[in-house]
Amino acid sequence: MKAIAITPGTQNIQLVDRPEPKVSAQDEIKLRVLRVGICGTDREEASGGRADAPPGQKELVIGHEMFGQVVDVGSGVQAARPGDFGCFTVRRGCGHCPACLNGRSDMCSSGDYTERGIKQRDGYETEFVVDQQEYFVKVPKDQVPLGVLSEPMSVAGKAINEALLIQTARLPGPHDLQTWLKGKRVLVAGLGPIGLLAAVALRLRGANVLGLDVVDANSLRPTLLAQLGGKYVDGRENKPQNLNDSYGQIDMIFEATGIAHVEFDLLGALGINGVYVLTGIPGGDRPLAIDGAALMRALVLRNQVMVGSVNASREHFQTAVDDLGKAYKTWGKTVEQIITHVVPYTDFEEVLSHHPDNEIKAAIEWSKPQLG
Repeated sequence: MKAIAITPGTQNIQLVDRPEPKVSAQDEIKLRVLRVGICGTDREEASGGRADAPPGQKELVIGHEMFGQVVDVGSGVQAARPGDFGCFTVRRGCGHCPACLNGRSDMCSSGDYTERGIKQRDGYETEFVVDQQEYFVKVPKDQVPLGVLSEPMSVAGKAINEALLIQTARLPGPHDLQTWLKGKRVLVAGLGPIGLLAAVALRLRGANVLGLDVVDANSLRPTLLAQLGGKYVDGRENKPQNLNDSYGQIDMIFEATGIAHVEFDLLGALGINGVYVLTGIPGGDRPLAIDGAALMRALVLRNQVMVGSVNASREHFQTAVDDLGKAYKTWGKTVEQIITHVVPYTDFEEVLSHHPDNEIKAAIEWSKPQLG
C-alpha cells in the first residue's frame, strides 16, 4: 500500500510502499483511511522540523488528524463493525506515569509517550491502518463530511475543558462545566481551524464569542464566525488592551495564533478573574521584549490564570464527535466550510508546502466513503 513518509530532520518527503497491515489481535480494528487533515505540525515535519522515526527506522509516516471506515475487526471488538466510520486518537501513553496509567496520556508527566505520525510511531497518511479498540472513536454516518475535524475539535475542546475545570474550582457560582460559559464573553484569537472549532464549542455552551484575526471582515473566516453567532474583531484596528473598554469584561481568552508577541499582547484584554488558555505553539527562537513586571502585576492583582493545553484524551475525542454532531444540526453546512482544501494523496507535496491565504483546514484524501 502507499504511504507518505519523511526522513526526520530533512526535507525529504515521498510516497513509499509499505506492507498492508492486518488485524492480528482480538482487540484490533482496521480502517481504510478516507481523509487526513493537515496542520502546522505536518508542515513543520515536512520542512525538517521536529519529528522522530520509530525505533530502528529512518522514515516516519506522517499524519495524525485521521478519519476512516472500518474494514475488519478482531474477535473481541465490540465498539465497531465493518462499514462503521471513526478515527483513532494520536498519543500513546508511557505506561508508567500516573496520568498514563489512568488513561490520560495527554497529560503524560514522564515525557516517554509516543504519538502517531509525530513521535516514534508511524502515522495515518496511508491507505490502511490498524490499532487497538481503546483508541477508536466512532463517528456517526451522518457526520462523515465532518469526520476529519474530530482531532482538531478534540484539541479545542480539551483546552476549553481545562479552563473550565480551573474556573469552576476557584470561583463562586455554578460548578457545571456545561453551563458555566453561558453569557460569558470569550475572545478567540486566531480564526484558523482550531480557533473556529473553539468558537463552535463555545457557542454550543452559550458563550458570547469575539473572534480576533487580521483578515478582511468580508472574508471566509469572519463570515463563518458570524454564521456561528460570533462577532469579528479586526486585530489591525483594535489594540488588545482596549478590548475590555470596547466590548466589556472578557472572561476567557482562547489563543490559537501561535505568534509569541501576540500571545503576550493579548494579556491586556483579559478581564478580572479571567482565564487565558494557550493552544498555539510559536515557531522560531527570536527573543521578545516584554514588560514582565506589568504582566506579573496584572496576573496577581486581577486574579488571572494562564494555562497551556496540548493533545487530547479519548474522552475529549468523544466530546468532539458529539459537539460536531450538535453543530451540524445547529448550523448545517457552515461547519463543513471550515474544510477549504481537499487534495488526492498523489498531490501531497502541494498541500504540505503551500498554505494559501484562503485556506482554513486542508486535508489529503485517500479514498471515498462507502455509504451503502
